Amino acid sequence: MKSQTITKADLDWKNLPFNYIKTDFNVRCHYKNGKWSSPELFADENIQMHIADPCLHYGQEAFEGMKVFETVDGRIVAFRPDENAKRLQSSSKQILIPPIPEDLFLEATHKLVAANAKFVPPFGTGASFYVRPLVLGIGPQVGLGPAAEYVFIIFGTPVGPYYKGGFKPVKALVIEDFDRAAPLGMGPYKVGGNYAAGLIGNAFGKEKGYPIILYLDPKEKKYVDEFGTSNFIGISGDKYITPASSSILPSITNKSLAAISEEMGLTIEKRQIEINEVENFDEVGAVGTAAVITPVNLIHYKGRDFKFGDGQPGPVITRLYNRLTRIQTGEDEDKFSWLDEISI
Repeated sequence: MKSQTITKADLDWKNLPFNYIKTDFNVRCHYKNGKWSSPELFADENIQMHIADPCLHYGQEAFEGMKVFETVDGRIVAFRPDENAKRLQSSSKQILIPPIPEDLFLEATHKLVAANAKFVPPFGTGASFYVRPLVLGIGPQVGLGPAAEYVFIIFGTPVGPYYKGGFKPVKALVIEDFDRAAPLGMGPYKVGGNYAAGLIGNAFGKEKGYPIILYLDPKEKKYVDEFGTSNFIGISGDKYITPASSSILPSITNKSLAAISEEMGLTIEKRQIEINEVENFDEVGAVGTAAVITPVNLIHYKGRDFKFGDGQPGPVITRLYNRLTRIQTGEDEDKFSWLDEISI
């Protein structure tokens, strides 16, 4: 069903940064006395916090990231928000936050997008509406322990490509001096501490001239784990290969690309990948919500450069990127039922 005609915000849609732009509303729910409240709209972008809130001292917070698109036929759709709801539940359980029911998560998402429909970029601009759900432990306490109350917030903002160059290859540096997460630790959960732990590694890579970094497994420093902001995928012949590890975040984009790869006739291998094996891959990509796929044409490791392709995105990664983005914008049939249409 096509959404009603919407007067869009006055923005330069084709030149948006990947950064925060003010919108009209955010949505909030509160957890108190054992239950979550219904989603409510707020125009205020600020939140009032107590100096003793546990999220500030003990990092009891989790978040998500997902995208909303205007399709070729004028609908507004969220891409796989049910998967984001499930992943937020997983993260919340790990840090003792009462999980947000999936139906409440989806209701809040729809309410947010409908209230900010004029900020959903028009089809064909290459931009999207980025949605950030987060849950915080609140209520003053000093002793270590889970909070008594929580606030669930969803806000959104129109964004352009994560990298200014868009779908173009970048080079990566293998990091051995820093670990983002430990085995049996918080690696597979989308919590702020994981990203704080990665700041120093990302800064180190950029100082050396590498836009992205690649972590090895924290135990043996032998196997590929993930890029600083994204999952790792490799293409070798007719195989789509991605790491099996207990310390990386399960990517919804990676999961989606694997399904598309099977549709294309590729064999999916989720297994340990020795770093030296990577040199023989045909193509490498960094995959995640923000950039979808960032082709990687060089990985530097111990004084050696593993090179992939001729400086342009590889053919398989290009097909995967085009297929997924065309599903997201309704240009290709949504055979997987990934699009959640939002009524405006």
